[in-house]
Amino acid sequence: METEFERITNACKAFVLSLEEGRYYDAHEDLEALWFPRRFENDDEVKLWKGFINAAVCFELISKGRPKPSAIAWKTYLKYRPLLEMCNSKHCPTYVKIVQLLESKRELQCLNF
Repeated sequence: METEFERITNACKAFVLSLEEGRYYDAHEDLEALWFPRRFENDDEVKLWKGFINAAVCFELISKGRPKPSAIAWKTYLKYRPLLEMCNSKHCPTYVKIVQLLESKRELQCLNF
């Protein structure tokens, strides 16, 4: 049986792979499985997942030619991004890498849009 630590690790790996392959809907789903059961918790790590999910939604909307809704989703990501600074999780190094990936991908997509 998978531990909570392994579950989070595996979801983050799947999220990153989906992002790298341009499968933004799948990336959203990869973290949704973690976030949804815990969405009502007042926990910074859970809120950070919500931000990551919104970044993936932003990319999906950009790929569909919907810049205005994508900007709204990106603003939601930005709302939760500062929580990384307060994160007290063994997954923080992974989250830092995810933020770097999201922000570099956003820069590239904005240049091409």
